[in-house]
Amino acid sequence: MKTPVLIALCLALAAPAFAAENAAPKAAPKSTEKMYPTPPPPVVAPALTLNVWPGLPPGDKPGMPPEEWRYSSNTVMGVVSTPTLAVYRPAKEKDTGAAILVCPGGGFYQLSMGHEGADVAVWLNSIGVTGIVLKYRIQPQGAPLPGRDGVPHYMPGLQDAQRAMSIIRSRAKEWGIDPKRVGILGFSAGGQLGADVETNYDKRMYEPVDAIDKVDTRPDFAVLIYPGGTRSRGNTSDVPALADDIRITKDTPPTFLSISHDDRGGSENAVYLYLALKKAGVDAELHVYGEGGHGYGIRPGKAPHASWPARVSDWMENRGLLKPAVAAK
Repeated sequence: MKTPVLIALCLALAAPAFAAENAAPKAAPKSTEKMYPTPPPPVVAPALTLNVWPGLPPGDKPGMPPEEWRYSSNTVMGVVSTPTLAVYRPAKEKDTGAAILVCPGGGFYQLSMGHEGADVAVWLNSIGVTGIVLKYRIQPQGAPLPGRDGVPHYMPGLQDAQRAMSIIRSRAKEWGIDPKRVGILGFSAGGQLGADVETNYDKRMYEPVDAIDKVDTRPDFAVLIYPGGTRSRGNTSDVPALADDIRITKDTPPTFLSISHDDRGGSENAVYLYLALKKAGVDAELHVYGEGGHGYGIRPGKAPHASWPARVSDWMENRGLLKPAVAAK
């Protein structure tokens, strides 16, 4: 089967999910489970946790509601007003010097901090990569917070992610990281952030706060697992169109994409993104699995979609991203 025919077939098969993804976002479903103000005890503790901002994040006001954590799924719900970075370091003998900023998903009203966060960082450690989990700002749908009214729902998280990339590079020497091998990995809404960060590195989305904001935000590579929000929500034609905030050029970093055909969020998000990357001449790789749905994160299993971590490892290995460590000087 020729490539244009195959691509057209993928787009046609993915189309039924378009309406679901373009519907108005829904609030988090109510639960009778007890909620807690702090995260559950970690299975593996990070080497370091630090705040993303030295004070209030851009646009936010004092007196934000507190976080609420669901222990059964290691999910933070409702409001995050103090974004943090949790740094997970690999064993010294395995350390490659590469690092990845991990952005969990959750539709910007919750964050799956386990199977799309800490568990991913632990896996990254197993292949010699420093995993740095970003807890970025979120809020309940339909409930504007002080300073965020009228701001695109993804913008606070994008500001946090851009700042996080600068923090990582600014501390590369301290953390034994190669500043030329710093990537970003995102799931679902976190995948949207990953796509935004890799295509808006020339446009910081906030006024600089300190010297850290002079450090480059461009990731050296991106891994987007069932990304959401990357295609145009107003496009009803058959012509692939990306959201206005996704600005792909020939200088967009190499990108790995993985999606399932039955993804309820719309597999077009990854397919359209891949087509745009290909058109721009960007190094890109796309995996479309027949089934798997959405939101599976990193969980062991025999189904093909569960093999995405191995495919990412292969992809990184083939591009020299897992070579022996060369710490920043």
